[in-house]
Amino acid sequence: MSTEGLSIPGISMSSSAAGAARRARRASLTGAFAVFRKPLVATIAIEAVVVLLAVLDVWLVVPPKAQPYSLYLSAAACLAVVVRRRFPFLAVLAAAPGFFAGWAQLASMLNLGMLATRRQSHWQTWVGAGLVFTCRFVRWPLSEFADLSWREHVLDGIYGVLVAGMPIAIGLLIGARAEISAKLAELAKSRDRERRFHADAVRAEERARLAREMHDVVSHQITLIAMQAGALQAQAKDGAALETAQVIRKLSTRTLEELRSLVSVLRSGSGDDGPRPGIGELDHLIRTSDVPVQLTVEQLPDSLPSQVSAAAYRTVQECLTNVHKHAPGATATIRIHAASGALDIEVENARACRAGEAFPSGGHGLTGLAERARLLGGSFETSDTEDGGFRVRARYPLDR
Repeated sequence: MSTEGLSIPGISMSSSAAGAARRARRASLTGAFAVFRKPLVATIAIEAVVVLLAVLDVWLVVPPKAQPYSLYLSAAACLAVVVRRRFPFLAVLAAAPGFFAGWAQLASMLNLGMLATRRQSHWQTWVGAGLVFTCRFVRWPLSEFADLSWREHVLDGIYGVLVAGMPIAIGLLIGARAEISAKLAELAKSRDRERRFHADAVRAEERARLAREMHDVVSHQITLIAMQAGALQAQAKDGAALETAQVIRKLSTRTLEELRSLVSVLRSGSGDDGPRPGIGELDHLIRTSDVPVQLTVEQLPDSLPSQVSAAAYRTVQECLTNVHKHAPGATATIRIHAASGALDIEVENARACRAGEAFPSGGHGLTGLAERARLLGGSFETSDTEDGGFRVRARYPLDR
């Protein structure tokens, strides 16, 4: 039986309307409690409750025929509760007369507790404790205090110790908790620093290992290539062979210089990559790449960030190397455009025109370019073209 739209004499409400009403009530209650979660509103609410408790403590114990000055002193003690956070010692001093000649015991205890929380074992804390103990132990008027028996004096002394000791104990505990929390936070920061130092040490060791490998293996092989090219240059008589030997020797020498620079950076552990080629050296790179290139540069700013300039150079260098390896004889088109706070680079090559020698390749070059773009906050994309060629797009932000 459906209850949708059910009507009862005097009451007409659907189940959906009732659910909406309940949700509205829950939303209003949630909004009301959310207000108290705000720091300022929560602080004001807590202070209002504390002052109200201090006033109730006076109002519930005050006798019908109390002296006016006792009421004024007690009221002043209740008002002193408001400033206990900012001036805790002055609040204790202001509340002491209201406790001694009036009935503001709770106000004095609240002020003393805040003083112990803020000052901990400071001399002001113990002076405040002595005042609160005296106000509880000594009765006003003094004639009544003199008429008390020794048993009543002992009881008043015990109650004075409790009244003065309990706020101090609570305040010291709160202060100790805050101090422990601060020490734990400092310990966590120290552990984070130790982790970073350990990671830096591991990274430095790995960089040193890579430097040794690069120097012992790669540098040795490139040096042999340069030496062989020099020997071929000395023996070559044909113009084409002599030019080829010169190009090989020049490229190997330049590669060896860059490799030595990288090895020195790896050994030093510096975050800087040292001397790096930039976008201003693209002309020389294109002339020595042995790949037909159409270069278009648009709206290039006068100066580029060094990391972006080096990334642009490495992108073009890797793309031309891949064209030479995988698409021999193909023409490459390079477009460099700066707009919208970023440098866009697009390198596209056509299909291979002739068969070439197969070179070993693991795809690490393009992977390295993608990682470089990600570290610089840019993007890197590769795709095949419709005519069987290959396209690379890279974007590097300029606001670095």
